[in-house]
Amino acid sequence: MTNDTTEPLPGGPETAEPPAPVPASRIPELLHAAVAAVGGVERPGQVRMAEAVSAAVDEGEHLLVQAGTGTGKSLAYLVPALAHGDRVVVATATLALQRQLVERDLPRTVEALHPVLRRRPLFAMLKGRSNYLCLHRANEGTPSDEGEGLFDPVDALGGPTGKLGQDVLRLRDWAEETETGDRDDLTPGVSDKAWAQLAVTSKECLGASRCAYGEECFAEQARERAKLADVVVTNHAMLAIDAIEGAPVLPEHGLLIIDEAHELVNRVTGAATAELTVGAVNRAVKRAAKLANEKAVDALQAAAENFHGLMETAQPGQVDELPEYLGYAVAAIRDACRQVITSLGETRDKGLTDEDAVRKQAMASAETLHETADRLLTGSEYDVIWIERSDRYGLGTASLRVAPLSVSGLLRENLYRDRSVVLTSATLKLGGDFNGVAASLGLPGETRLPDHRTPDGPAAETGEDAPPYWRGLDVGSPFTYPKQGILYVAKHLPPPGREPDRPEMLDELAELIDAAGGRTLGLFSSMRAAQTAAEKLRERLDVPILLQGEDTLGELIRAFASDAETCLFGTLSLWQGVDVPGSACQLVVMDRIPFPRPDDPLMSARQKDVEAHGGNGFMAVAATHAALLMAQGAGRLVRAADDKGVVAVLDPRLATARYGGFFRSSMPDFWYTTDRNQVRRSLAAIDAAAPPVRPR
Repeated sequence: MTNDTTEPLPGGPETAEPPAPVPASRIPELLHAAVAAVGGVERPGQVRMAEAVSAAVDEGEHLLVQAGTGTGKSLAYLVPALAHGDRVVVATATLALQRQLVERDLPRTVEALHPVLRRRPLFAMLKGRSNYLCLHRANEGTPSDEGEGLFDPVDALGGPTGKLGQDVLRLRDWAEETETGDRDDLTPGVSDKAWAQLAVTSKECLGASRCAYGEECFAEQARERAKLADVVVTNHAMLAIDAIEGAPVLPEHGLLIIDEAHELVNRVTGAATAELTVGAVNRAVKRAAKLANEKAVDALQAAAENFHGLMETAQPGQVDELPEYLGYAVAAIRDACRQVITSLGETRDKGLTDEDAVRKQAMASAETLHETADRLLTGSEYDVIWIERSDRYGLGTASLRVAPLSVSGLLRENLYRDRSVVLTSATLKLGGDFNGVAASLGLPGETRLPDHRTPDGPAAETGEDAPPYWRGLDVGSPFTYPKQGILYVAKHLPPPGREPDRPEMLDELAELIDAAGGRTLGLFSSMRAAQTAAEKLRERLDVPILLQGEDTLGELIRAFASDAETCLFGTLSLWQGVDVPGSACQLVVMDRIPFPRPDDPLMSARQKDVEAHGGNGFMAVAATHAALLMAQGAGRLVRAADDKGVVAVLDPRLATARYGGFFRSSMPDFWYTTDRNQVRRSLAAIDAAAPPVRPR
């Protein structure tokens, strides 16, 4: 399970009755005031979306809204949410949008609506406990083997010379300065390993009542602010935990808004995925050795050694059923963890309060391992188990992983009860239809209501057992895509194979970059392909080529946006995380259709499951996954009303395969061509007319 967890929220404070909602007829007026307050431009699609959100909340329905880049969807959902008067939770996938909401959109919107609402709604941000620095660890030290040797070696003044030790000291100093303790407020940041020295998960936390720093705790203060807030901004991971674990980690609310909803399935899947690694078992042994009885620790040590030996030779891939020898090893870990947990409970009963932090950490490790091992042994038909080998586990080692076959049922059961849910993104329609994405989010086609609401149209049933009725709405985009962009498919290239080194593709890419004068965002289906392209083209082209991984993502994007000739190559996070309006990005290149790897155990299992139920597994899983990425990738090109450029796909299958139309209809409505000479002339003309890039 993810470490982005927090303890269940206790019952919220007693509050007055929520204010009466503002009539829906006044939504356009309120939206106009809010848009003016943030210095924006009101869009027709924005008005349509705000009115639809208001109607969905009034009727107790759920709403999927596709709102293209530039629509202003944040205000389109914030205004009706604030006007309705009930508490609202907004869940987003990215830190950038969370900051935009809390630091810009919400403060200005609240002030703009105050004359009508006659109140100033409170808002707060809430994240998982491990996102906040732990004052107990900052002041009392790290109660684990991981803290040993942090400050060796030292310099002449006794300070650490190692980067990890220096970062931990900086975090301790920062603990005395920060008001929030939020990791995202730390500049510059630190590595995950350094942060882990001074942060805890909910299982490791002593609890506010038992901790000497409970009243000052940053995580507890954030929770208190959230309980009092009218609008709580959180992340998809917190929402996933709230839905999966059945214990409320978010305050009660009457409206849930999920922005960047195209990411939700992946985030929920990640939160519901568990792994059993050799490293995790060894850490549990070291932690247990400090307090648990010798017999329990020896049993866990023996189980760890046996598991390590088996995993050294384990072959990666899906496991339909744990082999007997591996099942015995996992069962030994589970049983030994149970002994450790019992022993640690007995030491707690002896009142060793000075060792609470050590015990909590040891208990957390043992409980997590026990839960994961038990889940692996249960072998639910709704889970997928596989062996994964990765460099992050060390040479010659592997891990056992388990993930849900699907999260749609989980979402349907837990996400849509007792509240209206609005899901929005720039990419929710694939192949021109909402149904595929909606089904993955737990909203089946049979509960869909007509997109256009009519006075005599069907109304959704109400009641605890009512199915999740929903409507879909595409409010379009303020951009004129056919005039601002070209979708070019290199139909003449050979279809891509498995090797990243495609000479014809690299020749095509070099010519396109040369015609564009740089200004290229290269989106690759693998890191190996991105590295190969960067290495080859740096030798051939006289333009700077930045590569993901050579610096922080934020610094790479800043450098890319500041120099017209610069190109930026990378993989998955660039397909969705780059916002560079203006002439610095006038060519977006995709090396191939980003189908999931054929050997991806989870995707393969999901595809087979669809086929077993009579569906088209390729289209429902592989094509949907790739189409969503391509839609997001193509969306990197036009970010403002005067942006112009080309999206080039160097995979002929987009033009020649039967599924090509599905992908093209999922992308922005650019002017489409396969004429390579026309595209080069267009790129050269766009480059010649481009205004100078302003440094960011």
